[in-house]
Amino acid sequence: MNWWEDLAQVALNLHWAEVASVVAGIIYVVLAARENIWCWLFGIVGSALSIYLFYISKLYAESVLYFYYVAAGIYGWWAWTHARDAGETHQMSITTWRWRQHLFAIIIGVALSLLLAFFLKRYTDAQMPLLDAHTTIFSFIATYLVTRKVLSNWVYWILIDAFSVGLYASRELYLYALLMLAYTIIAVWGYRRWLRVYRLEKLES
Repeated sequence: MNWWEDLAQVALNLHWAEVASVVAGIIYVVLAARENIWCWLFGIVGSALSIYLFYISKLYAESVLYFYYVAAGIYGWWAWTHARDAGETHQMSITTWRWRQHLFAIIIGVALSLLLAFFLKRYTDAQMPLLDAHTTIFSFIATYLVTRKVLSNWVYWILIDAFSVGLYASRELYLYALLMLAYTIIAVWGYRRWLRVYRLEKLES
């Protein structure tokens, strides 16, 4: 069988929810990189579709993560709409974290990841529990950084998305694996764009 026939067979086997959530996910990341508040709507829709898909794929931590994404999407929409800087009327500005804040987040993230991995390995039939747990916990952290418009959220996402490529491919979620690859590239672009905006805002302040 030729490679294009293999690709066609993979396409035929794709779940409709996977296709729809991937499309919504790409739109979300692109809009987030452009600081467009409508990113949260597409994030909520894509995450809701993903909950079921990851559950049937036995990636339980990922399924729980997408429940969080739905909640974070609602909060992110609210935060970007209502947050104000010193009484100004525009949306919140891009901010940065000190290295101590990142160190604290990483230590907490690693500790929680190990605990989650232990739980998944001992009490479930989850596949790749350690990698699943780490991508899940640090995605919690990175998503919170997005809702607060912290510049370095993109650095977290670059690493998370790169590792997720292998995780999803191992479960034959090939479209999701390609999505994570696209996310990695978009996250690099998002970081560069937010950094440029952040520097401009600093010059204007």
